[in-house]
Amino acid sequence: MTKILYDTDFYAWLQRQALLLKNEDFAELDLPNLIEEIEGMARSDRRALINRLRVLLTHLLKLSYEPEAPSVRGWKATIKEQRMRIKALLADSPSLSVHLPDFIQSTYLDARELAADAAAASVADFPTHCPWTLEQILDTRWLP
Repeated sequence: MTKILYDTDFYAWLQRQALLLKNEDFAELDLPNLIEEIEGMARSDRRALINRLRVLLTHLLKLSYEPEAPSVRGWKATIKEQRMRIKALLADSPSLSVHLPDFIQSTYLDARELAADAAAASVADFPTHCPWTLEQILDTRWLP
């Protein structure tokens, strides 16, 4: 029944798994799907952090390249929002913090391309490596 419920009504399946856990009825748990969902949640937080960093870095690059552009207010608002969301994500999952340097390094190249496209510039116009420290990137008061 639990397997069928997983395939037909995910919300009901979640509620049933929670109830089984509360009642310590471990034998009835749908372990394969439960494990898969928990692993998926971990991947989801990781992907969310990477995506937020990509957006943040893209807007920091655009701001540093075109500080007088008409879109600056919107870029600054996006920078602020991404920093706030990253802070909240890290508050919920602090163990992701140790991965920040790697995530910044891996997302910077994408951010560089996105910023170049948005600015109608060449990728070569942007630094090849992230020019900011982790502290600067996350500092709510700092702007390039």
